[in-house]
Amino acid sequence: MRLAKYIAHAGVASRRKAEEMISQGQVRVNGRLIDTPAFEVDPANDQVEINGILLYPEARQYILLNKPAGYLSTVTDPFGRPTVMDLIGDIGQRLYPVGRLDFDTEGLLLLSNDGDFTNQMLHPRHKVPKRYEARVRGRVEPAELEQLARGVELDDGWTAPARVELIKYGPNETLVEIEIHEGRKRQVKRMFEAIGHPVIHLVRTGFGNLNLGNMAVGEYRFLTSEEVNQLLALAAGLSKTTDSEGKT
Repeated sequence: MRLAKYIAHAGVASRRKAEEMISQGQVRVNGRLIDTPAFEVDPANDQVEINGILLYPEARQYILLNKPAGYLSTVTDPFGRPTVMDLIGDIGQRLYPVGRLDFDTEGLLLLSNDGDFTNQMLHPRHKVPKRYEARVRGRVEPAELEQLARGVELDDGWTAPARVELIKYGPNETLVEIEIHEGRKRQVKRMFEAIGHPVIHLVRTGFGNLNLGNMAVGEYRFLTSEEVNQLLALAAGLSKTTDSEGKT
């Protein structure tokens, strides 16, 4: 493992900050001063110190949160607005949202301190599916649902094919389930805007093999090792998606 990555995994600093600390001569490996961020260390046998303090790898944590509306999917906010970290509280380790949900969007949000896991969940090439229930304005006709399923043109290009299912019609609105595997900013909202049906309310109901189950809004739980392994297998193309309901 690269030295900068090891330091980041120990929860001391981000990988970029860790690289700066190494370059500034603050890091020793087995007593030897190292100034190369790409230096390889063996986590099981090597001892890493920063300014004389011995580091220990931070245990990996994976949390599923049923995010309410009115919270930012960030660690901090310069304007003092509430963030999802206010819902988690202090669990003794630094966590980061795995992707984002809009301020007014609810539903399934993962948080972790495992950067490699986060990258595998979010990189488009892994095609990890995300499912949403969208309540949109107006009556969405079957032809429009087919249009969403085939892909629509946005200002940043055509969307990939999606799975789309009509749930029900209301007096002046439609409830639709949509599953995508891309992660563009505000993608679901922009897709419905592109067919003339703005989103009124959006909830992410599933991520890979996970779903919300009976979790209350604002509630969170830790993922099991089996759930994490299923997600990683899915990202690697080794597994089919199977729902895992959240229970506390």
